[in-house]
Amino acid sequence: MSLIQKYNIPAPRYTSYPTVPYWDSDTFSDAGWMATAVRAFSESNESEGISLYIHLPFCESLCTFCGCNKRITRNHSVEEPYLEAVLTEWEMYCEQLPAAPIIRDLHIGGGSPTFFSPANLQRLMEGILSRGERHPNASFSFEASPATIEKEHLTTLAKLGFDRVSFGIQDFDPRVQEAINRIQPFAMVEVATKWAREAGYRSINFDVIYGLPFQNEDSINDTFAKIRQLRPDRIAYYSYAHVPWIKGNGQRKFSEMDLPHNEQKRRLYEIGGEHLREMGYVEIGMDHFALPEDSLYQAVQKGTLHRNFMGYVEDRTDLMIGLGVSAISDSWYGFAQNEKKLEDYYARIEAREIPVFRGHMLSEIDLRLRQHILDLMCRFETNWLLCHKCPELQASLQRLAEPITDGLVELMPAHLRVKEAGKPFIRNICMAFDARLWASKPESQLFSMSI
Repeated sequence: MSLIQKYNIPAPRYTSYPTVPYWDSDTFSDAGWMATAVRAFSESNESEGISLYIHLPFCESLCTFCGCNKRITRNHSVEEPYLEAVLTEWEMYCEQLPAAPIIRDLHIGGGSPTFFSPANLQRLMEGILSRGERHPNASFSFEASPATIEKEHLTTLAKLGFDRVSFGIQDFDPRVQEAINRIQPFAMVEVATKWAREAGYRSINFDVIYGLPFQNEDSINDTFAKIRQLRPDRIAYYSYAHVPWIKGNGQRKFSEMDLPHNEQKRRLYEIGGEHLREMGYVEIGMDHFALPEDSLYQAVQKGTLHRNFMGYVEDRTDLMIGLGVSAISDSWYGFAQNEKKLEDYYARIEAREIPVFRGHMLSEIDLRLRQHILDLMCRFETNWLLCHKCPELQASLQRLAEPITDGLVELMPAHLRVKEAGKPFIRNICMAFDARLWASKPESQLFSMSI
């Protein structure tokens, strides 16, 4: 059996630990969540600031590869009521925090943030910044669809302090684009990239997906040949998460036979990786590559790279507040997720309630294991100098017997390092530290395949 066949199993992506299906609702309450948020704020706001994620869920059309929480509509009258709700939520948080928040990282995701008009995005940011201040080293970013972005989006947000933009490319092959309902020719992406550079964005990211329907070696080679012409600062090259049991018929525009599997899919990743290395990109974390002059690569060199629900960021903040429907917040000591249905979110805001509906308060064991998984995700290594007698750690190390034998990881006294051959299997390696998953294995598939 090949390593790909052996390790291609359902596995979490570990944007949190414990992962969302293992959050313990018995330990969670609205008041408990706010207590941890205030604690994290008090401990870290002045020294490192906070992170802010804003979820804008609207899209004009459905992309059939997408697993995000979204609302499909062409009715743009939804913009203003939604922004009013988000700003009210932010106001409620600020009323409970003991000082004005210092915003270190801010990311607007979706949905399609560029569904909103430039004027409304300006109104949103002016409302956010009226109750907080920018950190001296702040980094503001947003996700953009090349099909809906206008030059004014980029210039307006640049004037408000945005310096990073992420374009959802996915693939340049017309057949693949048709299958996933994401039509955006190369010329469209080229123009959007040119606008971003002219507006002064210091970092441009392309999201590219492998494992999409009808992809093959020729189409991946062609996609990266086009990327080479534009040379973005960062590239997220990640596996298509085929989860039709979660997203229903939205991901069934194509059949299972149209998807590349196992060795074929892994070969697509390897081809992309070869192109990226030839172009000078460096793998800085799971599925993420950056040019040496990019600040994300420099964060790796400084040892400050951090990972949270916004993805990889340059510096850690203990508190991340998520605003908007379905947004997830993280106080390091706890997680909380907002109402996932838009109508429920509006109802909670109307009642002047922080609109969280589930979450998890981390135990001491959770915190230890979370740090190990975070270190593996950000540095491909971890150590246990201060917790070598922890029973959960010893169980985790025993579960690594096969990856060690297969040459994926190197185990040393009080130290574990992921080898180059193990980087493609980082999700599997992190699973060894997932005590909650091993204590209660799911009876049905919860996660996408690791490859």
